[in-house]
Amino acid sequence: MGFSLNAEELQKYQPNRYPFLMIDRISDVEPGEYAKGYKHLTNNEWYFPVHFPNGANMPGALQLEAMAQMLTVAITTQDGLSGSVTHALEHTVRFKKEVVPGDTLFIEAYVDSWRRGICKGHATGYTDGTVACEAKMLITIPEILNQYIPKRP
Repeated sequence: MGFSLNAEELQKYQPNRYPFLMIDRISDVEPGEYAKGYKHLTNNEWYFPVHFPNGANMPGALQLEAMAQMLTVAITTQDGLSGSVTHALEHTVRFKKEVVPGDTLFIEAYVDSWRRGICKGHATGYTDGTVACEAKMLITIPEILNQYIPKRP
């Protein structure tokens, strides 16, 4: 077991801020291996009034963003990477059920490989113990990746 991060500590490792921070707390992180945490969804989320007025649910793009942010924390908690900017380049995602006001979206993200600023990983989001969404992702840290680009003569 690694360590946890409250909302304030999370900001050292995750560059997104309100209204685009999709994680409330990290319950367990093992740097370079995994991160687990959650997002509490209240009726006051900014996107519920428009997605959808008669059946509010968390947009799939924001569920994917929450999973990408969790994988980012698994990477950026490694020594020397705090505050690094990341870019999600590729993803394969499946949505299994709606995530609605009152739900807590628990997310587990795992690093499958990490080399030269490129992270391949996967994440799963759960509500009430049931899979709501899952994704395979490719995330990069350009600052590291750029060190390996051949220089032009």
